[in-house]
Amino acid sequence: MYACIEHWTTVWRWSSFDLVSQVHLDYLEAGADIIITASYQATIQGFEAKGFSREQSENLLKKSVDIALEARRIYYERWSKSSSGGTGDGRILKNRPILVAASVGSYGAYLADGSEYSGCYGEAMTVNALKEFHRRRVQVLAEAGPDIIAFETVPNKIEAQAFAELLEEEHIKIPAWLTFNSKDGVNVVSGDSLLQCASIAESCKQVVAVGINCTPPRFIHDLILAIKKVTTKPIVIYPNSGERYDADRKEWVENTGVSDEDFVSYVNKWCEIGASLVGGCCRTTPNTIKAIYRALSDRSPAAPGQK
Repeated sequence: MYACIEHWTTVWRWSSFDLVSQVHLDYLEAGADIIITASYQATIQGFEAKGFSREQSENLLKKSVDIALEARRIYYERWSKSSSGGTGDGRILKNRPILVAASVGSYGAYLADGSEYSGCYGEAMTVNALKEFHRRRVQVLAEAGPDIIAFETVPNKIEAQAFAELLEEEHIKIPAWLTFNSKDGVNVVSGDSLLQCASIAESCKQVVAVGINCTPPRFIHDLILAIKKVTTKPIVIYPNSGERYDADRKEWVENTGVSDEDFVSYVNKWCEIGASLVGGCCRTTPNTIKAIYRALSDRSPAAPGQK
């Protein structure tokens, strides 16, 4: 079975938690089967630097999971009250399994200097230092009750190793996925071997899926084929729109990506060669997810690669 994934950039300047819930609902009503919490760039260290206490910082992380869980509850409530399946007004309201994934972004996302797109943390950075940076954050998110933990936009081998070791050391019971990003369609963004990075995920029993996110769609085909060489686990794919991120200006460069129509044109091929979960990352929208949902719904049960 294929699944659509919702992903959206974390916004912590919330005027209302209801706005975050509404975004989740927009994606659910567009057909998303997995919603990812708004915690990608949220860290205890980052909150504390802004003046929050340790308790407040941990509560904000928990809140990101609570909001997603509540959005799922509201969605099911809307489905139960719907008599038309939600297709008449453009909404997709179906009684289907929906998972909440707790997002854990890379150390580079915390730095907010674009280094999650380079993987360059400096020679002094170690696996142990990365584990200590992420440890309490992972514990708090796991305790909040998500269905899965999404380690996203992993840019280098040492952070993949840190995440794998953390899962084992902390005896995290919740399954996880690791997704990497690439800017050349061959290696992860640091230049480390994708095969070595994916092998780390493959060797960790708590990791149940491995794949690629926040990478231009044009690179995904070859990356899937590469990952298949070293993993037997489901492959999860959620590219960005293909637009280029300007780390100096801290913004995406408009008109450098692909349209929703072009994005979705790749989906069937990705599934045929091995992708099991497909969604959209930065600069994609609920409209993108709806188009992916329709593409996956149109696939024949006998199609190559169908799970």
